[in-house]
Amino acid sequence: MSDFKRIFALCTAALCVFSLQPTAAFQANAAEVSQLSDETTAYYELWKSKYVVQNHHSKNETQYYVFYGEETFEQAGHTVPVTVSEAHGYGMLIMAAMAEYDSEAKAIFDGMYRYYKAYPSSIGKNLMAWQQSDNGSALVCSEGSDSATDGDMDIAYALLMADKIWGSDGEINYLESAIAVINDIMTYEVNQEDWILRLGDWTYQASKSDPYYSATRGSDFIVQYMPIFAQVTDDDRWLKLYDNTYSIINNIVDEYKTGLMPDFLIKDSTGKFIPAPPNFLESENDDNCYYNSCRAPWRISMDYLVNGNTDALEFSKAITAFSKQTSNNDPWNIMAGYTPDGKAISDWNDLCFVSPLMISASAANDTDWHDSVREVCLNYGNDVYFGETITMLCLIIDDGCWIVPDSFVMGDVNGDGYFNISDAVALQNWLLGNGEIADWKAGDFCQDERIDVYDFCLMMQELQTLPQ
Repeated sequence: MSDFKRIFALCTAALCVFSLQPTAAFQANAAEVSQLSDETTAYYELWKSKYVVQNHHSKNETQYYVFYGEETFEQAGHTVPVTVSEAHGYGMLIMAAMAEYDSEAKAIFDGMYRYYKAYPSSIGKNLMAWQQSDNGSALVCSEGSDSATDGDMDIAYALLMADKIWGSDGEINYLESAIAVINDIMTYEVNQEDWILRLGDWTYQASKSDPYYSATRGSDFIVQYMPIFAQVTDDDRWLKLYDNTYSIINNIVDEYKTGLMPDFLIKDSTGKFIPAPPNFLESENDDNCYYNSCRAPWRISMDYLVNGNTDALEFSKAITAFSKQTSNNDPWNIMAGYTPDGKAISDWNDLCFVSPLMISASAANDTDWHDSVREVCLNYGNDVYFGETITMLCLIIDDGCWIVPDSFVMGDVNGDGYFNISDAVALQNWLLGNGEIADWKAGDFCQDERIDVYDFCLMMQELQTLPQ
């Protein structure tokens, strides 16, 4: 028997005995009202009332933003920061995800789009200036008008969500706008020598001797978006960034065994990405998992839930195991910050460190820990913008209501939005000369620009790692 026939026979035998339920429900279509739990909708109503604000300084058009500050201008009596692009991206994601529940969601989303367009970065014209302040008569860009990478990535993805929900034939061409943002992110916010995400477009013209030239932020590793951005723009550079970002993630997981991602990472003399030194950019904890990378369990684990990436699964297992061990299985004992090797650097608990663990627990298929974390999130009590907004997003995801645009899902050769056993059946039949496949690239697991039985074998291996 030839090697080809022997491998094919083994894979066919595996197919006959293996069964799998579809992956997470949010892969396929827009959120359904019936999927949202009462807890999530109640949380949303409170979140919306606290943080969604109309820009009353805008007289010619209706604009909305997400308030992230501690005081308004009226309360403080002087100029105060009111929002940042990070908050704005979160708001656009939430409004799109809640569209089927909230009849006002589209109007608010469109107002958020107009706000984003009103405050462009001075460098990448389709990116958003990172912070605005209220001086009593206008909202103005403060501390520079350059961009922050995570906010731009979320804005781009939210626009793709909007295109899927509402289409792009109306007042706003969401898809065209999303592509413009994605292309500017690639140009200005991706270091195309080291293939890392920059800290923002403000490092675009930095020299190689600049310490920020080869720096990246752990909380910007929004890997779930990258294959989708590649598909939407037909730009394979996103896949190169995707692979290299995982090389950094995997090295951190392998070295420290905790899954804790440093807030900032820099390239050492050997080319390896390591924790940045203290006070590199923001604080003495820049080398630790602190108020930036507290979001990493949500950001990275999403890529397993949506795309089935096994590196994301290994990350999820590591951070889940560490979190359970360090807290003695009690999420109330999760501290606000850790060194990469797992030593607590704070003696208080904070919601923004807890809620992302719900998503990694889901990816790791640890039901008990997931349920404990969710209970803390729902009973935490009053918190601030950062913790409550991250929790809002995590609850939407946890209810299965995250919207995945019509785009690439690795393994989804039959084009139904899922990667599951039906794709293996379709690929098997196609290899035997029977039937068609909708997307051959989704089956190219060997990444050699062709489909053969070796891809089928890798597909079977990948299927066996998914939750049953």
